[in-house]
Amino acid sequence: MRFAVLCCLGLLSNFTVCAQETWRGLVVEPENRCSPYDKSSQYPYPQSVEDRVVAAMGGKVYGPYTGRYFDSDTQTDIEHIVAASEGHDSGLCAASAQTKQQFATDLLNLTLAAPEINRCGTQGKCGLDAHEWLPPKNQCWFANRVVQIKTKYKLSVDAAEARALETVLANCDSTELVYYPRGNSQESAISEPILITALDKYDDNRNGRISCAEARAHGIAPVRREHAAYDFMRDGNNDGVVCE
Repeated sequence: MRFAVLCCLGLLSNFTVCAQETWRGLVVEPENRCSPYDKSSQYPYPQSVEDRVVAAMGGKVYGPYTGRYFDSDTQTDIEHIVAASEGHDSGLCAASAQTKQQFATDLLNLTLAAPEINRCGTQGKCGLDAHEWLPPKNQCWFANRVVQIKTKYKLSVDAAEARALETVLANCDSTELVYYPRGNSQESAISEPILITALDKYDDNRNGRISCAEARAHGIAPVRREHAAYDFMRDGNNDGVVCE
């Protein structure tokens, strides 16, 4: 089993045929948007789930990704550990409406984050997967939660995501959530970018744009509007998909 996993992730360079396309029990395959995606209609959740998250953390209003405490949950966003768009493209696109809503409100998949960490932007997680974004703190907890969530909902991982998660988990002594001390000098919002940008990852010739050739070489084509690389690509017909 271990041999098969390593082979499938490309970690054994001497073998070209994989015995089993799985990793930690998850199917390894490219993301696939098998049906249209609309977060607000397909993955609704009430604001009250924020209270459940706070209760689960013993009343603390805490952002695990940065180790930051907040005075009130009015300062935080509800954060889906496996983003709705990522879940949709990893198998939920074929799931029932009930399953999609369960995913969106499942406490296993919910935490809190400052808006600049949760949303799209220089520091934001947005809809990125673990290959594209990892939190600066609680990486072991985060990676383990991704595996738990994807296992529960029978979701797939792509090869790059599996490699990134394995790199984290292989070095973890514990996957428990760490509550960093209040007043820690690193508790405040991160001032430096906390993710490798799409240009860092996919712009091989460093010209400030991502071409379809580069996207295909990295296995991310077709590139949809929700993907971090999209903003650095040319969508000639403005249909939200590049390199079909």
